[in-house]
Amino acid sequence: MKSHLPKVLHPVCGRPMLSYVHDLAKGLKIKNTVVVLGHKYDKVSHLVHSAGFKVALQKKLLGTADAVKTALASLSGFNGNILILYGDIPLLKTETLKKLLDHHLKNNPDATLLTAETNKPKGYGRILRDEYTSICGIIEEKDADDFQKEIKEINTGIIVFKKASLVRALKAVKANNRKKEFYLTDAIGIICKNGGLIESVKIKEVGEAIGINSRQELAEANRIMRKRINARIMESGVTLVDPDTAYINFGTKIGQDTVIYPFTIIENNVKIGKHCQIGPFIHLREGTRLKDDCLIGNFVEIVRSSVDSGTFMKHFSYLGDSVVGRSVNIGAGTVTANFDGKQKNTTVIKDRAFIGSDSVIVAPAKIGRSAITGAGSVVTKNSIVADGVTVVGVPAKPIRKKR
Repeated sequence: MKSHLPKVLHPVCGRPMLSYVHDLAKGLKIKNTVVVLGHKYDKVSHLVHSAGFKVALQKKLLGTADAVKTALASLSGFNGNILILYGDIPLLKTETLKKLLDHHLKNNPDATLLTAETNKPKGYGRILRDEYTSICGIIEEKDADDFQKEIKEINTGIIVFKKASLVRALKAVKANNRKKEFYLTDAIGIICKNGGLIESVKIKEVGEAIGINSRQELAEANRIMRKRINARIMESGVTLVDPDTAYINFGTKIGQDTVIYPFTIIENNVKIGKHCQIGPFIHLREGTRLKDDCLIGNFVEIVRSSVDSGTFMKHFSYLGDSVVGRSVNIGAGTVTANFDGKQKNTTVIKDRAFIGSDSVIVAPAKIGRSAITGAGSVVTKNSIVADGVTVVGVPAKPIRKKR
């Protein structure tokens, strides 16, 4: 990845890729989950602990077989089946793994592999089969000859083992001559040579098995996950006018009959109510809350703010750290100046207020119910505009008494 950030913490649609793998383990209701950490483990361990999983530390990075040995030390009293997942494969679906586990439990082999067929197998280990088409091994690409590199069936890395078979095979795995690492994939050939049975389940969508090792692959994973997120949102009764230009992060909640126009970016921890119109060219950042019937239009940015129902904010505006009431009109070019150079401050705009075009509200400040700011007004820091009062100018001053 050429990054100071550990690979599994790189975000896919606003969420560390490792968290998607955690979801798989939880969704399958696996009895014991151990996460093996090595490189920059101190930066990753908090995420694992917050998911409620055990951590096993691989002190020396000696390959995948050694990583599995490290995990098995935490499972000494467990004698069931072992499912191997990878923190850099975030796109797998729960139903795919259920199919793999069901096949394994039904047929009771020593190991069951999740494989895929692709015309572009570069970078993946190839599945080796004997003259009876039975799996007899896995060859990593860097160790494969020209003939083996032409094989289209690839190893996704996802394998279910009988624990006893896995433990025996790991004892026989030898270090690779080139990198001096121990490959888990070598265990498949060892099991086969010892007369064990190897089964496989072929995945339908190769994209599910993408392992992320570069920025290009990260971008592709984001594209696939975004497409899934958008599909779920539309299935819930939301209109995405152009799903290809709606960039919506994981966990966003949007109410029925809301319309999302093109070139909209919605980040983490955003909730949007029913019957809203959002966009085009809009950026809703973390902590944004929009209630029902809001109209948030062109070239608007909102962050850490709540907007009550029926409010209009159509053009070229910024709301930061704001609490906006019901049926407020926020004119074009309005800015809440929420940062004073040291801290973020809050703006409060109460029900039915009318904020004139190009108003600047320097937080902290409060605009009362049915109050009005004239076009181009600057409401200065610590100002309180009383209910029903109209203010204009720089700095903004009342032009008429309270109604």
